[in-house]
Amino acid sequence: MAKVEIYTKAFCPYCARAMNLLASKGVTPEETDITMDGGKRQEMIQRAQGRTTVPQIFIDGTHIGGSDDLAALERAGKLDPMLA
Repeated sequence: MAKVEIYTKAFCPYCARAMNLLASKGVTPEETDITMDGGKRQEMIQRAQGRTTVPQIFIDGTHIGGSDDLAALERAGKLDPMLA
């Protein structure tokens, strides 16, 4: 199974939506909560090519984007092969 990383914030509905989709696929991502951690937030921004919104999702080190991007991959039938 692929390594999935997700940067989140507390009380973020988009983060919850992404986590729920991943859970439905049997995936437990490595979650980094940036709510109170400026260093991890800067790490996320650098890895996500300047994107500052959460969640930011990476599959096997490849930047996927946010919750909407993850949902679009699922709709297109591309998420399962990436997670395999």
